[in-house]
Amino acid sequence: MTTKRRHPRRLLATAVLVALAAPGMAFAQSAKEAELEARVAQLEAQIQALLQSQQQQQESITQTQTRLDQVQVAQPAAKPVQAKPILANPDAVFTYGGFIKLDAMVTDTSDGPIAEGSAGRMFYVPSTIPVAANGAEVDSDPYTDVHAAFSRFWFAADHTTEGGDKFRAYIEADMFGGGSANLGNEVSTNTHGITIRQAFVSWNNWLAGQTWSNFQDVAALPEAVDFVGVTEGTTFVRQAQVRYTSGPFSVALENPHTTVSTIATAARNNGGGSDSLPDLTARYVAKGDWGHFSVAGLLRQLKSGDESDTGAAVSLSGKFNLGASDDIRWMANYGSGIGRYLGFGLGADAVVDANGNLHAQDGAGGFVAWRHAFSPKLRSNLMYSVAEFDNDRSLAGWGLASFAATERAQSFHANLIYSPFPKLDIGAEIGWGQRELEDDRKGDLRRI
Repeated sequence: MTTKRRHPRRLLATAVLVALAAPGMAFAQSAKEAELEARVAQLEAQIQALLQSQQQQQESITQTQTRLDQVQVAQPAAKPVQAKPILANPDAVFTYGGFIKLDAMVTDTSDGPIAEGSAGRMFYVPSTIPVAANGAEVDSDPYTDVHAAFSRFWFAADHTTEGGDKFRAYIEADMFGGGSANLGNEVSTNTHGITIRQAFVSWNNWLAGQTWSNFQDVAALPEAVDFVGVTEGTTFVRQAQVRYTSGPFSVALENPHTTVSTIATAARNNGGGSDSLPDLTARYVAKGDWGHFSVAGLLRQLKSGDESDTGAAVSLSGKFNLGASDDIRWMANYGSGIGRYLGFGLGADAVVDANGNLHAQDGAGGFVAWRHAFSPKLRSNLMYSVAEFDNDRSLAGWGLASFAATERAQSFHANLIYSPFPKLDIGAEIGWGQRELEDDRKGDLRRI
């Protein structure tokens, strides 16, 4: 075998190339590491810049929010109504409420239309049902009335002292006050005046101011689309009074007011404003899961000029629950001198005889109503109401041919009320009413 010998110079060149190649490779690797470190440093610088920018933005947001808070503090009127600071006493609680009510009705009366502008055009008032003179024939077409006068609002302030004394101030109003001479008409504005319904202050068991009469059981009233519905059979009075309540018992001294009429003409006057003694009322209420029962008494002085008489009456009322979907509401009233308290003054408190002497007039009335809920959104009410007065014809003289005083009034009502969601009620009601005079003349009313 022959061995090829290399030239010594070539061996030396190879060694030199190997020696030169090793430092070059190390230099290239070092350059790459330096470039990578530079990029990492650049990224770190960018991240640091982003963090500083984010911190500056957060500080700017905080400063802006601080300025907004300062603006809100400087402008408290922009805040919603508050429960406590609105009153002088910081511990008192302020509340308010009310509702909007639209009434639309079509009425047909047998003996001519109810006078436009009277209360009977706005809700069922039996004393306004027209009754024609003997032998008269009156032809009239149905008529329509639409109004929002029974819309209502109220405000109350309640406070409990450190000693546990409870204080309340309450005021309530609606628009059933009629309109002004120039604007309150159906030609243009349909303006109605604001009417004070209730305005009183209570302190523990005491109440002073105007509210429902202690002789009236508001909780027994049925749910009617009409303002009242069972008008002739219910006591319905709001007036100034001083009342004391202890548990189920309450007693009150209330504003006196005597209504006087004659049986022959039914002309009504207010006794000349000579009332001197307040009406005395007392009530007892029993409550339970079954409902409630109430008994109330009324004692009053009837006065007209120098003439006077005594009136006394009693009222029984209640509500009986019949399961979860039904209840019965009722009231029965009887007394002498009860006229102003019953059926919006359907009868007078007293009558005068031919000699000008004053006599308390007996009257009675009541209602019964059945309420049934078909579902949580749909319910119905059926109601019957009646009132009757004992007109003594001998007080006016037997030789008269007619007696225009109301002897009896009655009505039926049926409604259906739908509540698509809470706080909204849509109802329809049909009603029939009749007023009969002492001489047997009658007038009817039909209303939707």
